[in-house]
Amino acid sequence: MLIRTACVVVAIAFSATAVIAQSDPISQRKELMKSVGGQARVGAQFAKGEVPFDLAKAQAIFATYASVAGKMPSLFPDDSKTGGETTAAPKIWEDMNGFKAGFAKFEAEAKAAQASVKDLDSFKTAFGAMGKNCGACHETYRIKK
Repeated sequence: MLIRTACVVVAIAFSATAVIAQSDPISQRKELMKSVGGQARVGAQFAKGEVPFDLAKAQAIFATYASVAGKMPSLFPDDSKTGGETTAAPKIWEDMNGFKAGFAKFEAEAKAAQASVKDLDSFKTAFGAMGKNCGACHETYRIKK
């Protein structure tokens, strides 16, 4: 009985944590961007020759980019302009249409890259272009710390 009660308490705690995370767009944004950063590190290792190129992992990088790009625009409600150590610039809410268009472009380019990458050379080209896209968005819509 005590074990069953403990399991129920743990399940409730996990559920509450998930609900809180889902209702906190700043935390969700941070987690998604961490996944992009992790994939970017892998891509940089491929491009620099630090690790052997792996086509499946390369395509997974672009799949992650596309997935995140599809989710991000909905994670910037008006009540998430501040707090949570956000680095989101006010420009996002001033130019929400441009911001969303940037993510739509990024998502489309990531999907195209995922489909077109066949080897290290094509990966380097696509990965470099995606990196420039990331940088442009960060220049416009992110506060530098």
